[in-house]
Amino acid sequence: MVATIDSIAVFRDACASGDDDCFVVARSGRETGWYGPVSAPVASFVRDQIAEVVVGHSVEDHRELYHKMRAVTRIFPSATASWALGSVDCAVWDLHARINQAPVAALLSAAPAPRVRLYASWLRLDHCDPKSLPMIADIGRAGWSFTKWGLRRKADEPSVKEAKRLARAVHVVAAALGTAAAFDAVFTWDEAFMAEFASRVQTSALLWLEDPLPCPVISIYEMMGQTVPLATGERLMDYDDGMPLLSAKLTALTIDVVGCGGLTRANDLVKAASERGVKVYPHGRSFVPAVHLAAANPDAVPAVEYRLQWEPRRQYRYAAPLRPNRGVVTVPETPGLGARPRSQ
Repeated sequence: MVATIDSIAVFRDACASGDDDCFVVARSGRETGWYGPVSAPVASFVRDQIAEVVVGHSVEDHRELYHKMRAVTRIFPSATASWALGSVDCAVWDLHARINQAPVAALLSAAPAPRVRLYASWLRLDHCDPKSLPMIADIGRAGWSFTKWGLRRKADEPSVKEAKRLARAVHVVAAALGTAAAFDAVFTWDEAFMAEFASRVQTSALLWLEDPLPCPVISIYEMMGQTVPLATGERLMDYDDGMPLLSAKLTALTIDVVGCGGLTRANDLVKAASERGVKVYPHGRSFVPAVHLAAANPDAVPAVEYRLQWEPRRQYRYAAPLRPNRGVVTVPETPGLGARPRSQ
């Protein structure tokens, strides 16, 4: 007998402090699936727009469930709606895996990898401050696949001066690490500033430049990707067509597993990226499902982002936290996803 979804609900984690505090709960019979934490607006969208639509649907038919939810979210296209869809999708994957007494990675692949490599990011560290250099070096020696650092542009500074400063920052960080690093511009640049930076940066110190523009412009990325390695994808939502991004000259696709529409869609995007020779490095905000996605696709997903500023605190929220060891995390062998809250 095929299990069906009895209900979708929202659980508020009263122990949360300074973070998202809601979890999505999917129930079928005596089993319960979880995903979170998510924000209050995402939880409200789940409760008010999606919950009733998916009740009675098969727990195992994830693709059809995704399309059923898409019929709702396309009416209200927004980041909140996309995150709500992805949260329910992940909660149902957790439910499915619990019913099957298997980890989610084992449902996505017949032979998932037992361990997943991680790369560390710290986007708010002032790496131009000499006092930061010992910390950067220490992080670089901690066993991560590589590291990623913030490269925000100061809007009130002259363009040439800022381009020089950020190009110099790339060199300083790489020198402290003894190797190249990735850098995230956090959507703060424009096309002219990209060109100014590209003319000055030491590209051998740069694994990739991530999200320089507020929205990726494919023609610009195709042109600039010939001189500077580029990465993007964090803001790809379920209503966006991901294929144009894959046609650009990307070094990395950095999708957020939940934000792009959940594990069902993320797995499809990984397959499409792999066919085009683009590696996927999932964004760290959806760390738990990203680990299962990477375990199921080890050749296509070389590493998952581990956000040093935030992820340790978020992991404390879970009943079974994932803790990295020398840049590697062991994929859970217990049933489910691993997103059940500690306070439940």
